[in-house]
Amino acid sequence: MGSYLFVDVDTLLTRLRQRGPAVDLYELGTTLRNGAALAAGLASVNELTAVAIADWELQDGVHSGAVSPRQAFRASGYQLATLTSRANLNTLLLETYLRHDPAINELIIVTHDPAVIGLLDALQLTPGARVRLWGDLGTLRTDRPNVIVQPLETILGVSGTQVALYIDFENIAISLDKQGLTVNLEHLISRFVSQARAHGQVVKMAAYAPWGQRGSLPPLVDNLGREITDEAPSRLAMSNIDPVFNLPGKNSADMRIARDLLGDLMHPESPDVFILASGDRDFNEIINTLRAHNKQVIVWGVRGSISRQVESNPGVLVEYIEDFTQMQPHEALGRLYGATGPGPQEFAPTTAVEVRPSQWVSIILQYDNMEGHEYAVHRQDLVAQLVNVNAVVNEDRAENLITQAMAMGLLRASAENPDFLQLNHAHPLVEQTRLVRDRIVARVANTLDVRGWEYVNYGFLLKGIAMDRELDRPGLNLNDQWRSEWVDCLVREGILHRELVPHRHNPDDLVPVIKLSEATMRRLEHVDSAPDEHSFLFSKVDETQLQAMIKRIVVSVEQFTSFRGFLWCPLGSLHRRLRIHDPGTVFQQAIERLLEQNAVRVQEYENPQSEFRTKGISLVESSPLVAEILAERDQFVRALLALYDRHEAISEVTVRTETGLPYDQLQLWLSIMQDENVLNAVPGRVGQYSLFRTHHTVTSVANMRT
Repeated sequence: MGSYLFVDVDTLLTRLRQRGPAVDLYELGTTLRNGAALAAGLASVNELTAVAIADWELQDGVHSGAVSPRQAFRASGYQLATLTSRANLNTLLLETYLRHDPAINELIIVTHDPAVIGLLDALQLTPGARVRLWGDLGTLRTDRPNVIVQPLETILGVSGTQVALYIDFENIAISLDKQGLTVNLEHLISRFVSQARAHGQVVKMAAYAPWGQRGSLPPLVDNLGREITDEAPSRLAMSNIDPVFNLPGKNSADMRIARDLLGDLMHPESPDVFILASGDRDFNEIINTLRAHNKQVIVWGVRGSISRQVESNPGVLVEYIEDFTQMQPHEALGRLYGATGPGPQEFAPTTAVEVRPSQWVSIILQYDNMEGHEYAVHRQDLVAQLVNVNAVVNEDRAENLITQAMAMGLLRASAENPDFLQLNHAHPLVEQTRLVRDRIVARVANTLDVRGWEYVNYGFLLKGIAMDRELDRPGLNLNDQWRSEWVDCLVREGILHRELVPHRHNPDDLVPVIKLSEATMRRLEHVDSAPDEHSFLFSKVDETQLQAMIKRIVVSVEQFTSFRGFLWCPLGSLHRRLRIHDPGTVFQQAIERLLEQNAVRVQEYENPQSEFRTKGISLVESSPLVAEILAERDQFVRALLALYDRHEAISEVTVRTETGLPYDQLQLWLSIMQDENVLNAVPGRVGQYSLFRTHHTVTSVANMRT
């Protein structure tokens, strides 16, 4: 669908020259083009077809500046069209541009010529198409329902009317949420700024809310459906809307806004128009005060949330926020996460949304944290849980959040009793939240257990999460900021515990560390005794994966220590070497299994290459498990040597014939031999390998054979 901006440069410059002051033509063209892209709702100004129309020779002759109008508009990104006669304006637009586009979505014409209105009768517009005329309100009069006429001075920001906007953001956001509408902050900011500018030159914009108070506002999202409530103050400030903090609750915001309104009213250069985005009846007296000082008062509110006193006040112009913001319902947000309906099977995969901590995530985690959650929880119990953990500021916010979660398909009422709620286990956000939680808890729990630490260093944990292959999914494990946000989230939700402890090398320096919360440790103790596919637990790895990793560890440590003559192998280096085979925490659980069977030792060793001690691993040579694995390796190497001595190709087929190993075991040992550089794939020959005959391990086995 096409979006067009046509600028009638002749009438535009004539009107601006009549105003007196000189005009920067490049800035003029850029302002109009950017404003048109914003009005059309385009993601980029490059999606707009911008055309400047003029008798260019005439304009070049009139203009005496260093840059001609022709040069300025071309440099501003416009196509240039030459108009030889004003009578041909409509024909030029229609025949050259518009008749060939059957799906015009947005048409903006900048002109002071009323003849352009006749063009609209000849256009083939789609039902949802919009036409905007930017020019003189007195000459561009039309009663067509799909045509919006706006004063050009307002678009250019040169209107003599000054406007101040005061947004009771908490009131507006909660009112929209109660109406079942998702608060898209990006869209809301854009529409608020555009609507304010339609009334004149905006000199002040302020938004009042308990910014930074967890759970005081409904979830605020961006265009991709990600919650960005914590980013709201910075995003408002970037749009020149001052984020003003007040404590949660109606009275705190009302008093702060009233004080600022009266202060600005008494200023010698007070605005001409005061816009109040709030439907609270407590502002009726302030409104009357503004009217008594001959100020125009405009109230923005949500239908059903504006007090009757304000709506019926004859001195107030009421504009409904739903009309000029067009917010989407909560169900639309659910579809961004893959929901196609409320049922347990009605979900489709989606990659549109980054899975970040949010108020919806709080509902999922707190539902799981509640006792007896396996079947259902009472709605009031969930409300109390959200309030108790400070996920929301009060019961009303908890009720609204639960209602939104139900509209999104996260929660549903029990068929047996509607007062009880069930978490929709099939919802993609539920599955992803549980996966992230369980993988992080697993890594903390295993690190503490395997390494015998009291806590996990914050940075060490982030590195570990980054290596978790189970989190290599769309929208997950994006970067360190993503990982940090999730660790902080699990701390807030009472699943992990964070402390500041003295640095081991500099006690005066405190560093953040992570532990499991007491509640989490109690729940992990009951994992084996009360298993449940949706219970709070970390995933146990497949036994086949675990046994394979145990063999990789033993072989790799033995080769490292025997070749280098060391007693131990650095544990971190070993993990980096094998992490390609580690889908999450297999390595850590394999180390744990080896420690349980007294097959390895893990401790800190003096490192000749560092002044600090290094965590290392060594094999217990007397261990039957170690002896069994190394004997299996040696037998496999002897089979390779036999093929080598007979000058037979070493391939999957010949090795399987020589060893008699089943397919899975064959693939494992071929993989181990390649990791240890005993075998190397032959380029261009799939499934064929060359033996590194002088390799330390191969030589040792060959010597034992003779």
